[in-house]
Amino acid sequence: MADKKLQIALYWGAGCGGCDVAVLDTNEFILDVAALADIRLWPIAVDGKYKDVEHMQDGELDLTLYNGAVRNSENEEIAKLLRQKSKIMVAFGSCAHMGGIPGLANLCKKEEIFKTAYLDNPSIESRNQVVPYPQTKVEVGELEIPTFYKRVYKLDAIVPVDYYVPGCPPAPHQIKTVLLAVVGGKLPPRGSVVGASDRAVCDECQRKKNEKKVSKFYRPWQIIQDFDTCLMEQGILCAGSATRGGCGVRCPNTGQGCRGCYGPMPNVKDQGAKLLSAVSSVIDSKDPKEIERILAGIPDFVSMAYRFGLPASMLQRSFQQ
Repeated sequence: MADKKLQIALYWGAGCGGCDVAVLDTNEFILDVAALADIRLWPIAVDGKYKDVEHMQDGELDLTLYNGAVRNSENEEIAKLLRQKSKIMVAFGSCAHMGGIPGLANLCKKEEIFKTAYLDNPSIESRNQVVPYPQTKVEVGELEIPTFYKRVYKLDAIVPVDYYVPGCPPAPHQIKTVLLAVVGGKLPPRGSVVGASDRAVCDECQRKKNEKKVSKFYRPWQIIQDFDTCLMEQGILCAGSATRGGCGVRCPNTGQGCRGCYGPMPNVKDQGAKLLSAVSSVIDSKDPKEIERILAGIPDFVSMAYRFGLPASMLQRSFQQ
């Protein structure tokens, strides 16, 4: 691959676009990317069309960085198309890796989401409450938009994935690692998580750790914290014990508990269950009512424990779906 320019594609599925911005956050390295690769598809930056990809030979693309979850029929269609045309498919960022924050929609029914967004939304005029449908007849013909699925999927639930780059968004060094590994032909075994650690965030955090005994949980803004002491010991929920490291401990170093965006460590089947175990071990009470009071300080624990990985968890979705 080093003898010719890489042929690469970047795609934005169900996500916020932060992963695309992260590519630009590599700063001057983006110039090296331009020298190393021809970007054949990147919807936010390059004027490539889906039809252009359809006309490519199978395997013509050396690398695709697919960010975002699979929420609708367009996401699925393009995921399958890019998989067919790519030698290497990378689940890029938390949403592609595990379902991400869009995956929290799996706690709700599709109808509930539409009701909130299009019917009971105070920003919408009372006479302009319209629920979108995949096909709508108009005077000039029929309009078609992607079909909104009942649930959110992580990328490898739809197509085979070769590598995973976790993070919300991935750190610039991870992006460099992937591209340089492809250029140099020094890729790890397929299925590897690239640019991250096999250790927990807690193991890389420099805050002092003592015996953890929590009698009350706080949101970060509710307490003046000690920046030298473990956040969990101060009653600030932190997912560092349940989350793969390699991010540089970015959130705890700024006074925020780890959010869990790098996913579970190797051999951990369910990140949320791991965090629940950690929380249970630090509660300083054996009285059921007191325990309930302490846990009440964590609003919506399920959404916090599975903030980035509900579609990848053992739960995957609400039983109502």
